[in-house]
Amino acid sequence: MPDNAQQFASDNYSGICPEAWAAMAEANQGHQRAYGDDEWTARAADHFRRLFETDCEVFFAFNGTAANSLALASLCQSYHSVICSETAHVETDECGAPEFFSNGSKLLLAKTENGKLTPQAIREIALKRQDIHYPKPRVVTLTQATEVGTVYRPEEVRAISQVCKELNLNLHMDGARFSNACAFLGCSPAELTWKAGVDVLCFGGTKNGMAVGEAIVFFNKDLAEDFDYRCKQAGQLASKMRYLSAPWVGILQDDAWLKYANHANRCAQLLAMLVEDVPGVSLMFPVEANGVFLQLSEPAIAALTARGWRFYTFIGAGGARFMCSWDTDEARVRQLAADIREVMSA
Repeated sequence: MPDNAQQFASDNYSGICPEAWAAMAEANQGHQRAYGDDEWTARAADHFRRLFETDCEVFFAFNGTAANSLALASLCQSYHSVICSETAHVETDECGAPEFFSNGSKLLLAKTENGKLTPQAIREIALKRQDIHYPKPRVVTLTQATEVGTVYRPEEVRAISQVCKELNLNLHMDGARFSNACAFLGCSPAELTWKAGVDVLCFGGTKNGMAVGEAIVFFNKDLAEDFDYRCKQAGQLASKMRYLSAPWVGILQDDAWLKYANHANRCAQLLAMLVEDVPGVSLMFPVEANGVFLQLSEPAIAALTARGWRFYTFIGAGGARFMCSWDTDEARVRQLAADIREVMSA
């Protein structure tokens, strides 16, 4: 299998979608002001305000780890804590960055149901201890879609938001795959965020057709005070900011973001359907976004790897994660499914 063959290990493997590429090429004409004081950054921010149907503060960062960590740091003091899922990206895959950028805010891990936090789990952790010797809970962070490919419904977000209001907690959403959640639910971005009580969203672009770039969207604008200084201090203020912001104009202006998320989701559903009758194969979690989590035999996993397929197996013995992307070829999905059927039959 050639090194550049389409793979299913991560949606980060994919290239840049045509709309983002074209916007970058257009932004490359002539000179523009630096450090975000350019027309492309202003246009991108305005597109977000139209998309979310509200006035909001918008900032751009290079990657999801920075976006999440800086957003959480803006909501916390060092003696505060953040309640998150035990499988949340901020816990498992960000190398302690949320704690680092907040000068020590502790992550408090909650048990989940199919990767999703529940109001009861949040309440139990937030009320577990309230003495001065324990880091004071201040934020709840949701991953949308979750790390196991499930999606929070608007009513679930509202229920969590209600608990947050009762307990004086801010609500942050890690939306690395927010586009896929919107596509699956058929909900507007507003319905899944500020209308359901979300204070801050980190909207992922990298996994949905952009080269780099995440947007930090503050619906509660009071929480955005001095966030530009925080970005600068963390090395996230791009001097040529238009190359971070212009791709957003490209994918937002004609809803390419939603088209590509729908495509990735459909490819995941196709893969799940093609292997559902294979003896010994079972779905570990519902397929609601662009990820398929399959329980396979260990020999089958080894055989797939030997055939050149790349995928992650960080989810327990026999567990395999297959991620579809904005550009996934359906023929490639069918080839993978056929190989899964063969190796499981061997």
